[in-house]
Amino acid sequence: MDSVRRIHSDLPLDPSSGPSPSRRRLLRTLALSYPLGMAAMSASGRAAAQLTIEIIGGGADQIPITIVPFGAEDRLSQPLSPVIAADLARSGRFRLQPVGSVRPLPTEPAEVDYGYWKNQGSQTMVIGRTVERNDGKVDVRFRLIDATREAQLLGFSYTVAKAQTRATAHKIADLIYEKLTGERGVFSTRIAYVARNPNRFELHVADADGYNSQFILAHREPIISPAWSPDGGRIAYVSFEQRKAIIFLHDLIAGSRRIIANFDGSNSAPAWAPDGNMLGVVLSKDGVSQIYTLRTDGSNLVRLTNSDSIDTEPSFSPDGKSVLFTSDRGGSPQIYRMRTNGAGVERVTFEGGYNVTPRYSPDGKSFAFIQRAQGRYSLATMDFASRQTQILTDGQLDGSPTFAPNGRMLLYASIVRGRGVLAAVSSDGRIKQKITASAQDVREPAWGPLGH
Repeated sequence: MDSVRRIHSDLPLDPSSGPSPSRRRLLRTLALSYPLGMAAMSASGRAAAQLTIEIIGGGADQIPITIVPFGAEDRLSQPLSPVIAADLARSGRFRLQPVGSVRPLPTEPAEVDYGYWKNQGSQTMVIGRTVERNDGKVDVRFRLIDATREAQLLGFSYTVAKAQTRATAHKIADLIYEKLTGERGVFSTRIAYVARNPNRFELHVADADGYNSQFILAHREPIISPAWSPDGGRIAYVSFEQRKAIIFLHDLIAGSRRIIANFDGSNSAPAWAPDGNMLGVVLSKDGVSQIYTLRTDGSNLVRLTNSDSIDTEPSFSPDGKSVLFTSDRGGSPQIYRMRTNGAGVERVTFEGGYNVTPRYSPDGKSFAFIQRAQGRYSLATMDFASRQTQILTDGQLDGSPTFAPNGRMLLYASIVRGRGVLAAVSSDGRIKQKITASAQDVREPAWGPLGH
């Protein structure tokens, strides 16, 4: 954005306002869980211009909020208030209140008829205006108002290019979310996913609301396991374009890519260390699949696991001190944890005979995984302190969980009537979303980091 300034607030603002049977079972698991079944993919439809998100559940104790249309925003190709409203509603934390029939609509605090808005049930409201400048840019001003106390909670103004109005709306929604919940908003983040269309696979990057989707790679051979770098500028992924699993690193800014792991056998399951300088990978170059680390230039290869079993799907803790992974070393696929030097291996899942695809939560206090029970593959979470497991989904074949960077939501892949789809669920299981695309199959979601 070209410029931003805080509008005076009446209240203080925050400063930042052949294998063995068990191995065969695990290999079948991984074929489902992290490409989520390449064989199940059908080939019809076209690449998605954007994803469509439908809220099919709601949270408790929602915050009532009224998003008043911004002044003169109807002159813009992308009005801001509908995007802000959709973001907040999608989070499940807010209940949108109707604007009603009052006219003219307020754009400044002095224009707010607090009696009217209180009668409408508005406790919190967002007002603003836009002004198109002679240089082709747009001035955007917004204020968050506590209608009950008749006080301003937050206010900013931005000067942006016209093409940035949607991104500006996401930023405003982030600020509102953080002010009213105390948590970072994730509306300005991005997601990656793989779409299967006739004769090719496409690796897409889109805004968190599914808009502005564009593919960064397309090939007739499968693409799986995209993983965002901590700075959001790179994506590691596995491509079969050379008829074997090879790990690539794609620079989103430069638009370039390079191979970082192409050893004999399979190269798979890239996972970023939190410092962004190292990745965990799974290699079968010495026979059975084992976990290694290497630097982002492909150097300094270090083997972390040394077992006769399949060890795969690493996930680094946010503090970089430990790694979760899947292994069948105990006779069935289970989740284990070790220090980042490979020492201190301990089993962490004991409930059920089938637990795979661990993913650390952003705060490191829990992790998500896929558990099979009664023939269903469901998304679950486990709290490290209590060791309590919570099942979040009830699909037949759910997989590829990925946390939103604030830990509030999880994006995952599922199969519905033979078609790959994406869905989202809140970390407490109360809020559910269905995500559709025109592509016949959409798989392998990865939620990008917060902006820096």
